[in-house]
Amino acid sequence: MDFTTHPYSLLLVSLAFAWWIQAYLKDRRANPHRLPYPPGPKGYPVIGILLNAPMSFPWLQYDKWLKIYGDMVYFEILGQSFLVLGSPQRINDLFEKRGIIYSDRPRSIMATDMLGWSYNFGLLSYGSQWRQHYRLFHDHYGAEQLVKFQPTLLKTTRSFLRRLLSNPDDFLRHTRLLFISSIMEITYGGQIEGPHDPLIVNAEIVLDAIIEAMIPGKYLVDMIPALKYVPEWFPGAGWKRRANYVKKVNELVSWGPFNAVKENLERGTAAPSVAVSMIEEIEDKPGANRAEEEEIVMNASATAFAGGSDTTVIMAEAFFLAMVMYPEVQKKAQDELDAVLGGRLPDFNDKASLPYINALVKELLRWHLAIPFGIPHATARADEYNGFYIPKGTIVIGNSWSLLHDPDIFDEPMRLMPERYLKGGQLNTEVRDSWDFSFGYGRRVCPGRHIAEMSLFVVITSVLAVFDIKLPLDDEGMPIKPKAEFTPYLFSAPVPFQVRIIPRSGKAEVLIRDTELME
Repeated sequence: MDFTTHPYSLLLVSLAFAWWIQAYLKDRRANPHRLPYPPGPKGYPVIGILLNAPMSFPWLQYDKWLKIYGDMVYFEILGQSFLVLGSPQRINDLFEKRGIIYSDRPRSIMATDMLGWSYNFGLLSYGSQWRQHYRLFHDHYGAEQLVKFQPTLLKTTRSFLRRLLSNPDDFLRHTRLLFISSIMEITYGGQIEGPHDPLIVNAEIVLDAIIEAMIPGKYLVDMIPALKYVPEWFPGAGWKRRANYVKKVNELVSWGPFNAVKENLERGTAAPSVAVSMIEEIEDKPGANRAEEEEIVMNASATAFAGGSDTTVIMAEAFFLAMVMYPEVQKKAQDELDAVLGGRLPDFNDKASLPYINALVKELLRWHLAIPFGIPHATARADEYNGFYIPKGTIVIGNSWSLLHDPDIFDEPMRLMPERYLKGGQLNTEVRDSWDFSFGYGRRVCPGRHIAEMSLFVVITSVLAVFDIKLPLDDEGMPIKPKAEFTPYLFSAPVPFQVRIIPRSGKAEVLIRDTELME
């Protein structure tokens, strides 16, 4: 934890105590009936559970607490209240039925102010500005727009197949390049030059910093905002120097592609893209504040690019891991593809004819979710629920991992079983859908979920149609079975692993090579 070393420990204790006293007095006024807080781990005065706050794999610790205290767990860190939800009923009661209260976002000083992620409208407070961004994003990336993106997704996926064929050992890098290339072309009409493209390098720098910043309680500046004014030269302020560097890089990631689109529009050379469509729309708006409208377009575009550069990549990586851990699932998926495709590559018209593949996509989302405890919400005002008091500004977490691994809902939850979504060879609509817990909740549900699902579908079908994904071999030629190990952060990716990716036949190899002739 930053800012706990000796030179300023007394200052921090004093600030924390003042912060706690202010919150305590405010809480007493807001809770005149002295209702209890929901149950949860008890901490110490002022610091709360700071010393025991989970910094890695927080969703697993939350799951343990949910099993101890029930499906609502409350705790505090330095006066900041947290509420973890762990059942469909609590999710529905608060995020859905009381969405007007529970749709706000906690303000992350570190992420938005220090690292420059304020353009990500997913972090905006609930209100008119957020609704304006959400409406624009939904109008251009919603389910009704998906058919426009299909040619790009097919083209970039088939380029991905050729890269896998030529250099299968580098499949993780190819996977990241695939999704960044896709969202770059869809959003900005631009092309990524390769894995070392500056935009990819910069996006990874930003993402790594954001992953840390979004862990609740990770940085004291989120609890004590005055710390953001600490100068870079102050002892122990290395975090601030790094934050300033990342913020400059973030400006390149967010404004760079957008400004390139504007310049190309002025020259008349802009390729068709979502950003072009958005810019042309605001040009036709009478009396619009051009600078303000442009910033909203930039925010929506950069948010789309960020979303396509992280969570979808993680889910595709988890697919490769799952296939070598569950070869029987891979075999069933390939058998269905062979029966439907008859020796050609898949396209989106095949989706309705592939129930097992559709079930596999749902099961992959359940088996390992890219954001296991979701993006936290916050209460816009104090609330009373089931006899409990929930303060204004409480950070509310829907612990998706618990919901997706609840044995009362999903039998053998740690096992990958697409069959759980099937009945009589077709998708079973009576089974709880993993989508219900995978893309956020209530009014803050992810607006890009449809393009993410479509992207996963085309990648999974294309890869399994022409490749076998096999276990790696040791020096003696014996197979090495990887473990299901994941990184412990907000965006939880598989720990780097190896697989062997081999064309299923000579005909499959020809199919892959022939894709270059289709472009």
